[in-house]
Amino acid sequence: MAGFIGNVVEWYDFALYGYLAGVIAPVFFPESSPAAGLIATYGIFAAGFVMRPIGAALFGWFGDLHGRARTMQISVALMAMPTLLLGLLPSYATAGMLAPVLLVLVRLMQGLSVGGEFSSSATYLVETAPMQKRGLIGSWANVGSMSGSLLGVGAAALTTNLFDPQVVQDWAWRLPFLAGAVLGTLAFWIRSDLHNSQRFCRQDANRAATSPLLQAFTSNRRETLLAVGFAAAYGTTFYMAVVYLPEWLTAQGLMERGTALAINSGVTFIVILAMPLAAIVGDRVMPRRTWIAVAMGLLVLLAWPLHEWMLVSGGSLASVLVTHLCFFLVLAVPLGSGPALFVEMFPAEDRLSGYSVAFNIGLGVFGGLTPMIASLLIAQTGLATSPALYMTLAALVAALVLLHVKDGSRAPLR
Repeated sequence: MAGFIGNVVEWYDFALYGYLAGVIAPVFFPESSPAAGLIATYGIFAAGFVMRPIGAALFGWFGDLHGRARTMQISVALMAMPTLLLGLLPSYATAGMLAPVLLVLVRLMQGLSVGGEFSSSATYLVETAPMQKRGLIGSWANVGSMSGSLLGVGAAALTTNLFDPQVVQDWAWRLPFLAGAVLGTLAFWIRSDLHNSQRFCRQDANRAATSPLLQAFTSNRRETLLAVGFAAAYGTTFYMAVVYLPEWLTAQGLMERGTALAINSGVTFIVILAMPLAAIVGDRVMPRRTWIAVAMGLLVLLAWPLHEWMLVSGGSLASVLVTHLCFFLVLAVPLGSGPALFVEMFPAEDRLSGYSVAFNIGLGVFGGLTPMIASLLIAQTGLATSPALYMTLAALVAALVLLHVKDGSRAPLR
């Protein structure tokens, strides 16, 4: 529960902010103020692409030196506090330029905490699990993130349907953020008395004198680079299917945005159930690295044909449903088994540093750029299925990187 709930809070806020962005933007960044718009542009960029890697380095270093449990307590507190503040911030009409500045500062604080939350909780879950259940127990980190995303979408939908648009614009948008702060407080309470995993060991004076962050980029440089490469490639396929696909369907005139998002959310619920089952396969049936490589190979074969089918069929309900199910069920494999794979790649003394930096640079930065790159590919090539080719390339790179990763699913953690 401690590993699960922090990711619920993180992705609840992420999804909530994304779906209410159109409502929030005019409150803090009115079109009449070019300066406020500039703050919005660079602030959002910094929160996602600057603060996440900084948070990853900071929390990874701290967690390797002082323990995963304490790191998880700090990261969840740093998420709950900004969520509360966001629900209480003054609007541009009330505070002028101070309002967008405060909002950006809050988002920067959240970006910092996001950089350490997922990898800290995933590492803790896997380190405290029996060897034969590391994949299953590690999968709860992603079960939490996907559940939080659904919860955020549901809270946004409930708010916009319960209140008139003007009421939502005036004050009702704040309610789901305040509710998120309550959820964050509960998460902090659950984590207040965690014990460190037995695998956490920084007692040796010689190792304590070595920065774990430095060690991740020197003596364990190969593992770190492989982890970055896999996270970037797998993150690209994840963002393409989970984030960009509804936008692509709408942009190509194949389906209404609301319908595409409803299908996306419905299939997300299915993948939440599938992730632990996929993780069990990596624990008991097939070596974890091989299992994930097989899934990436399936994406190589499926990405372009399924996009082409949706395009040729004019966005028929059958083609869109089958495509979502295929993509999401295949991605349930790395989503379920990925946390254990990453943890098994690194030794205990710099595990969290290596995992955090690799995951946030790979999935957070490269993965986060996927929707923009996909849109640019269509604009530059004129080929509607060019994002599918990009997805194919990313899945192929992920599979090739995994060939160079040593499988640790049947061995004790280092």
